[in-house]
Amino acid sequence: MVSATLAVTVAYGPVGVSGSSGAVSSQAALSQVVRGKLVKGKRSVAKGHRNATWKQLDLKRIDERLDRAGRCALHSYGQVQRFFARTPCRSLKRMLFALGDGAGNRIAVSVSWVETRGPAAARELRGLADVDGTGNVTPLPGAVVGAGDIRWTGKYYDSRRSGSLVVIAEVEPLRGDPHPGFLDGVADVAAELPRPQACHRILMWLPGS
Repeated sequence: MVSATLAVTVAYGPVGVSGSSGAVSSQAALSQVVRGKLVKGKRSVAKGHRNATWKQLDLKRIDERLDRAGRCALHSYGQVQRFFARTPCRSLKRMLFALGDGAGNRIAVSVSWVETRGPAAARELRGLADVDGTGNVTPLPGAVVGAGDIRWTGKYYDSRRSGSLVVIAEVEPLRGDPHPGFLDGVADVAAELPRPQACHRILMWLPGS
């Protein structure tokens, strides 16, 4: 994956603002507003309030699914998969969100929580996952939230480590023309989501199904 250097100082536009249209001065004026929304989103996410977090970003949850399959080697690829083959994880939880705004834009947000065997393993995993071309944890298929096939590019990506836990977040546009800076910011916020303890919409996903 790409390096997770997602600064909130970028002049973001809101989800519905195209990165290729509008005057620079207009984007600059909007950036302060959107930066404020991202800050509020981070405050909300720290409390574990997913829906409130999306609301702070002017996003509405369309659907979400949680998968608690714990076999990391089965749900990863590339060098990251080889890492899990020799260093199995303790647990894996993956969530996929379909989110939209009031302007017809829609995005997908993938978040994976990997509990490793210790801080050293977590540092190694994050070091691999954050580098482009080394593989990663496989996001849930878009079909589970009605999004069809999603091409995960790693362009809008962030991660964090807390002890033996590694959290990996990716964002992709599904419809419309969301601003790239905003997508970066959503990934930054999503990486702060706490590990889910309970969810009514648990996905029983079988490989190959």
